[in-house]
Amino acid sequence: MTSPDEESHDGSGEPPDHTHDHGEDSHEQAHTHDHEHEEHEHIRHTGQDGDDVAQSIDQGDVAQFSVPEMDCPSCAGKVENSVGKLDGINSVDPQVTTGTLTVSYDREQTSATAIAERVEKAGYTVENTGEVTSKFTVPEMDCASCAGKIENALNRVGGVTTYETQPTTGTVVVTYDSSRAGQADVINAIESAGYEVTATTGDESGRQEAGGEREGIWTSSRALKTWVSGGFVALGLLFEFFLIGQNIQIAGLLGTDLLVADVLFLIAVATGGQEILRNGYYSARNLNLDIDFLMSVAILGALVASLVFGEALYFEAATLAFLFSVAELLERYSMDRARNSLRELMDLSPDEATVKRDGSTETIPVDEVAVGDIVVVKPGEKIPMDGAVVDGESAVNQAPITGESVPVDKTTGDEVYAGTINEEGYLEVEVTSEAGDNTLSRIVELVEDAQSNKTEREQFVERFSTYYTPVVVAFAILTTVGSPYVLGTTWSTAVVYGLTLLVLACPCAFVISTPVSVVSGITSAAKNGVLIKGGNHLEAMGAVDVVAFDKTGTLTKGELTVTDVVPLNGNSEEDVLRCARGLEQRSEHPIGEAIVAEAGSAGVAELEIDDFESITGKGVRADLDGTPHFAGKPGLFEELDFDLSHVHATTDGGVVTQTARQMCDRNNCLDLLEETVPELQAEGKTVVLVGTEDELEGVIAVADEIRPEAKRTVTRLKQLGVSRTVMLTGDNERTARAIADQVGVDEYQAELLPEEKVAAIEELVDEFDGVAMVGDGINDAPALATATVGVAMGAAGTDTALETADIALMGDDLAKLPYLYELANDANGVIRQNIWSSLAVKAGLAVAVPFGYVPIWLAVLAGDAGMTTAVTGNAMRLSRITPDTDTETNASEG
Repeated sequence: MTSPDEESHDGSGEPPDHTHDHGEDSHEQAHTHDHEHEEHEHIRHTGQDGDDVAQSIDQGDVAQFSVPEMDCPSCAGKVENSVGKLDGINSVDPQVTTGTLTVSYDREQTSATAIAERVEKAGYTVENTGEVTSKFTVPEMDCASCAGKIENALNRVGGVTTYETQPTTGTVVVTYDSSRAGQADVINAIESAGYEVTATTGDESGRQEAGGEREGIWTSSRALKTWVSGGFVALGLLFEFFLIGQNIQIAGLLGTDLLVADVLFLIAVATGGQEILRNGYYSARNLNLDIDFLMSVAILGALVASLVFGEALYFEAATLAFLFSVAELLERYSMDRARNSLRELMDLSPDEATVKRDGSTETIPVDEVAVGDIVVVKPGEKIPMDGAVVDGESAVNQAPITGESVPVDKTTGDEVYAGTINEEGYLEVEVTSEAGDNTLSRIVELVEDAQSNKTEREQFVERFSTYYTPVVVAFAILTTVGSPYVLGTTWSTAVVYGLTLLVLACPCAFVISTPVSVVSGITSAAKNGVLIKGGNHLEAMGAVDVVAFDKTGTLTKGELTVTDVVPLNGNSEEDVLRCARGLEQRSEHPIGEAIVAEAGSAGVAELEIDDFESITGKGVRADLDGTPHFAGKPGLFEELDFDLSHVHATTDGGVVTQTARQMCDRNNCLDLLEETVPELQAEGKTVVLVGTEDELEGVIAVADEIRPEAKRTVTRLKQLGVSRTVMLTGDNERTARAIADQVGVDEYQAELLPEEKVAAIEELVDEFDGVAMVGDGINDAPALATATVGVAMGAAGTDTALETADIALMGDDLAKLPYLYELANDANGVIRQNIWSSLAVKAGLAVAVPFGYVPIWLAVLAGDAGMTTAVTGNAMRLSRITPDTDTETNASEG
């Protein structure tokens, strides 16, 4: 029997995992191999959580540290170089495969603490025993300046080792030493910055509260104060410009006369400015030069100028208080729209489950469901947990997890996922994973964590913003002091100019422009069955020039199937399959299994089998109902003295394939050696002949079928701008060429070992700016890790694929790849639009201020509220991009 042409695999069975995120220079670090550390294998760090307790063991002159983020040779090199700068270091052994660092040192010259500090100076965290990571829900933290205040407050808490603020989701993740600080200390620090903590890790109340926040924004206490403030501003304007005769003096303060309009404006400041001044106080307390502090200075500056120097800037102070409060409400509303896309993912999983226990059913919270419990799911209900069907049949809508548009039939033994919807039948599901460890939970967690992997543009924005605010504040001071002398303005006008520039000094819209785009793109992709594990990977995918495909399981289905049955000499297709089934039934070869499966689906009868024998390298023989039969290579039948160049084909009695119809003129015969067999093999198929000692009964062709969407996917990628497509396979040259021709890739490389695939990817990375590798996430782990972006196929429920690749296609649908590329490309465009438009508006307004072209209300509405709302709305456009429902139609139209 011929051996199938199969992919070469790493026999270890343990493919290495890898992540590409190594900080600011992620691309370079992911692909630069330090020769001094090449022996270290890439693995993916698990992150900092309560289970990943670290060890720092001081053993005399040797200390060992847990450094989980040190996960590649480049990382190890940086750590080694940093530690090596200390006096007294004898040897440094970074082990990236375990994330540990072993250092031999002279304790009289240095210490374990000093070594740990050098590791952290290299940019890597040393984990300590007793470290705990908690997540806090802070819904009012919805901008970069809010996050800055909280960060400054956390810096003052002893025992806090790392923290991450995520304004786009309103969460703060803090890692702290439980021996030095507790959860209460962290909460107190956050609240000391002026923000309420509504929930901590594992508390669902926070999610519910945050989920209802959007409906209450415009009726909240701040909103009511804002509307009252606006009413007093309107009344003040009425007396200031229309009821001039009634705008009389009614009070005096600090030697300054107060008119009716002035008093109304002061009341507007008192009502609308409460929250601003409160937040400004916390900003000053936390030494944070943010928008709240700058607005507080602007409002108080206008009041001081009015009351002390008689400049009458009450209107400007009231306008600032009212309009900035409106801007804050708009910003919160816009941010809530971005957060809502993630909440939709969280809300997919039901809160309760119906469980069979002690002969009856009871409804309990999903957190109380244990592995092994039997969950009852009725028609129309969501499946609450990952599990396997033990009773019932139904169609299940898996779109929330895999993005599949058509419900999938499920029966006993089939796997189902939490958050999917039971369409019509009754199902009983045995739970296989806990509530916090199911596929949906992992997706939500990875989407939340994706914000920490910042894009290059986001890193640029953060660096730029640190310079922007001080420069604009300095410009505001210079304008205030210099305008009367240079431009001849009055001092009151100069003060207004300075206040206006203070309003423009905080780059809120600029800073938030990239995160909201990333969150919108990643959550939109997750809802369509594509899991992107970081903004950096989304950005990199949009810049890909080359897409490399694995063959088996990616461009093909990964399963051998019978593709052609050619009956000969009066036999029917059923006759051929019946004999082939009998011969292959005792074979464990994949080809034999494919033939048996095809015969079973065709419903052919079984024959009595005796004297089964495997003929090494040629095929098999057995007695079927007492008659010797053979199945194997054409060479086996040549040895049996068959004339394969002149074989009569069957023209009736069964379905005859197109191949069988290609007959010569002499009595409907086929030339198997020169025509039929070579033609089938040229299509990448393995040919098996079936017959007795006296008669050839038929030809069966077996192949790993090409995915029906493969050719359309390759075509669509080229239409979207991918310059080159490559197939990398361990299969033989003939099969590889046939598949490549049918799919339409630009080039192929065959007979590659796993390490040769890695080398091929490295060559592409050197030649092109961006290379995406698409594989099954297990066999192709080294190549996935080496590419700029690794994309795993069919990753739903597969831990290895979720951890290995940068992007995972949750459904086994190659057609999602063009959608992913289009989404990433558009996301990069939106990010560029947001960054440069917000920067251009801010810069244009700032330059125009000293010339009197920008009133203070325009600076507030356009420079702050307007741009924040605009960049958020622009980012939300990414959610409109959806996978093509008819790829072939769209491809032809593209």
